[in-house]
Amino acid sequence: MNDEFYRIKRLPPYVIAEVNAMRAAARHSGEDIIDLGMGNPDLPPPDHVIDKLCEVARKPDAHGYSQSRGIPGLRRAQANYYGRRFNVDLDPEREVVVTMGSKEGLASIATAISAPGDVILAPNPSYPIHTFGFIIAGATIREVPTTPDENYFRALDAAMRHSVPRPTVLIVNYPSNPTAETVDLAFYERVVAWAKENEVWVLSDLAYSELYYDGKPTRSILEVPGAKDVAVEFTSLSKTYSMAGWRMGFAVGNPTMIAALTRVKSYLDYGAFTPIQAAACAALNGPQDIVARNRELYQKRRDVMVEAFGRAGWDIPPPAASMFAWAPLPPQFSDMGSLEFSKRMLAEAKVAVAPGVGYGELGEGFVRIAMVENEQRLRQAVRNVKRWFQSMGHNGG
Repeated sequence: MNDEFYRIKRLPPYVIAEVNAMRAAARHSGEDIIDLGMGNPDLPPPDHVIDKLCEVARKPDAHGYSQSRGIPGLRRAQANYYGRRFNVDLDPEREVVVTMGSKEGLASIATAISAPGDVILAPNPSYPIHTFGFIIAGATIREVPTTPDENYFRALDAAMRHSVPRPTVLIVNYPSNPTAETVDLAFYERVVAWAKENEVWVLSDLAYSELYYDGKPTRSILEVPGAKDVAVEFTSLSKTYSMAGWRMGFAVGNPTMIAALTRVKSYLDYGAFTPIQAAACAALNGPQDIVARNRELYQKRRDVMVEAFGRAGWDIPPPAASMFAWAPLPPQFSDMGSLEFSKRMLAEAKVAVAPGVGYGELGEGFVRIAMVENEQRLRQAVRNVKRWFQSMGHNGG
């Protein structure tokens, strides 16, 4: 019997899993590990959202199969959000579908719109689902830089000239996970024009739409006139409302791609539990003060982390958005590589971070630090790391 399954053979070992396994083992043995590795929000959802979940869950008719594409009220709520936030008009029937988090949506659309051998343009470094969703579907990845500069567009043009077959899909993700880089509307205007000229679909991952700092709101690709001709955008309630485990996300935009995604999903799932969808409506339609409070809290954490690590001798660029900092390895540790550095930091400083190489080969030399612990724990992490640096003969600076 052949146990070399085709799609499993195409998936490399998940590098980040090595650090995750070490962290789990350390915690199991009773060690206090400060976990800045996984982007798992430590804040609770708003009370009125939890109340709505409980209220609907008590209804005897709320426990059957739900709707794969999302209940109508939730699709309307997401369309209204785009209208309020981005001044974008969406048809809840044709241009919105509910997904089980943006991760499931990206994987399902890869199945829906790509065939084995298709060439997909994906950023490097990037969140793993941006590449592996399409790899699982049988497509081939051609990497483009994540940094949104002139070199990015030169790489797009080179990909169109030199790829056989020509690329069919471009994935963009800003604010970027893992690099936290952001873009302005002019960047999206250029991407949309390029996509139309080259007949390429665009998938935009906007999971961190509301975690922006210094008063500079994120933009949506759908704000560009005509973007819906080529683009679908994914958002999530995970970070905005601290609802990561609820698995509530959306795909919105081009009706042809939304129809394809909806059709594939109809074969794969019956939709999220109806009370969760009702609670998601309450999140989108209810008071939005929690969004601003969370944003301010993460910005304070960012400032504390950057300042404290800087005093410890590790200069970390302050992220403009997201819940992550993309930190270059301290120069004295650069030869170690991001995976070994992350392992040593976990073992010796009791602080978990994500090795940059887990997000693509161009992530080597960096680690991703998640701001998912409170300020006191962040300061403790810095003290632990500073002691580790000193034990290695490095005293900051």
